[in-house]
Formats: sequence, C-alpha cells, structure tokens
Amino acid sequence: MSAVTDPPSLAYRRARRRWAAPYLFLLPAGVLFIAFLAIPICYALYLSFRGMRMAGGGPFGVRQETWVGLDNYVAAFTAPELLAGLGRLAIYGIIAVPLTLGLALTFALLLDLPRVRGARFARTAIFIPYAVPGVVATLLWGFLYLPSTSPGNWILERVGLDGVDVLHGGMLFPAVANIAVWGGVGFNMIILYTSLRGIPADVYEAARLDGASEWDIAYRIKIPLVAPALVLTGLFALIGTLQVYGEPTTLRPMTSEISQTWVPLMMIYRDAFTRDNLSLAAASSVALALGTLVVSVILLRLTQKRSFGES
Repeated sequence: MSAVTDPPSLAYRRARRRWAAPYLFLLPAGVLFIAFLAIPICYALYLSFRGMRMAGGGPFGVRQETWVGLDNYVAAFTAPELLAGLGRLAIYGIIAVPLTLGLALTFALLLDLPRVRGARFARTAIFIPYAVPGVVATLLWGFLYLPSTSPGNWILERVGLDGVDVLHGGMLFPAVANIAVWGGVGFNMIILYTSLRGIPADVYEAARLDGASEWDIAYRIKIPLVAPALVLTGLFALIGTLQVYGEPTTLRPMTSEISQTWVPLMMIYRDAFTRDNLSLAAASSVALALGTLVVSVILLRLTQKRSFGES
C-alpha cells in the first residue's frame, strides 16, 4: 500500500508559508528600523551637504537652501568648540569607563562566590539605579551636589568645616562621571554575572581540588573566560561616553562651569535648535556617528586579534 502524499500545489503552499513565516515576524521590526533609523540617517546625510546661501540680485538677495558639498564638514571639524568638547569627553571617559567596568566586574565576581549571602537582594539593589531615568538621576545627584541642598555640606558645616562645591573646579568631571557610573554599573554587572553563571561548575571544582584559592579562580579562570562579555560591556560604555548629553545638560542650570557646548552633542543641539543651522548640526552628527563606528570597529578588531593570539 503506497503512502498518502500531499498534492503538489498543497506542498508548494506549505513550503511557501514556512519560507515567509520568519519574514512576517521580522516585518514590524524592519518597518520600525526603516522609519526611525534608516530614513533619519539618510535625511541627515542629505542635510549635511546642504546649506543656506545668499542668492539673487540686488543689495540684499534671498537666502536659499543649496548644495554646499563638504563645507559643513569643514566647518564642523574646524570649530574650536568641537575640539574642546572632545577633550572634555576624553577626560569624562577616562573616569567613567574604567570605574563602571571595574565595579561591575567586582560586584559580579563577589556575587558569584559560593555560599554568598543575600545575593538576590544585592543583585536587585545594584541593578535598581539603572532603572532610574537619566534625567531623574541627574536631578537627584544635582541636589546632592548643590552646596545649599547637599547633606554632606550640612554635616561639614555642623562640625565647623567648609562645604565643598563639587560642580566647580576640578571636581566637576568626577561629579558628572559619578552619575553615569551610578546608573551603569548594575546593567554591566548583570551581563558579567550572567556570563559567569554560564561557566561549568566542574571547572571550579577541578581548580579547588588542585588547591586554587577563590582569588586564583577569579583571576586565572573567571576573568579570562568572561573576556568576551567584558569587551561587550566596554563597547557599550564607550558608545555611551561618546553620546553623553543628558547629565551635563541637566546640570547646566546648576553651575556656570558647564557651557552650551560642553560636549559634542550639546554643540549639535545648539547649532540645530538655537542657531537654526540644521545642516551644520547634521554634518556634526554624521561625523560623530562615523567616529563612534570607527572606534567601535577598532576596539573589536584589537580584542579579536588579542584573543586569537592568546588561543
């Protein structure tokens, strides 16, 4: 007795449905990607090559939008505010990135210790700051920084000491970076802790049988095995540093040390919405995005070469 088979047309329709199913699931994400990422990027590229120029005869002329080529990019790269903002960004990143990754790795290693108490509560407590919106967190820390509302200064004054204004002078960069560290440690800690939990327990047991201490296990086994997760968190921290905007903008009314162009994104906002120069702002945005992409690719290539060389 021969097996019953589907007609060719029915089999074709089923195969077509199986082929189309993944694309139907990806369709909403694809539409959102095109509408809110691809089209804005293309429009920013278009604007970056345009500009307002005087046209027409007569003593006054008429301002018209026209093709200006690379003039906006030349103006963006030669702007002294951009170079100064990149310098401040570098100082901010030197403080924020190592502290964020170091604290996240430390907390992840401590929570991964055997028989640690209160691990669930500690994980939640460390992660909660990440759930606080950036503007809200900056306002909270801003009131803690202001001499008139700082509880630390209140305590110092009660014991006869002078208060400290951390929003001025050399304390400004650590104060701004502290907000990002406070909010970013929990997210990176979860990534590293998840990576640690994926390491087989047999590896630790074999190391303990060989007489390795918990420090040796952490330094010689755990950290090397979570190196890919460290690279990922480092990349996230680097991209976040290049996109700093909310913290200094929110703190700006509280101090005269933060200018309107303190970081590149603040300069872009000023050009776009204060000076109404969308073309220059678009060119600066494209340049910053390309710089972020280049730095990310270089970081990934360097870490990949190092991992391949060690293997």
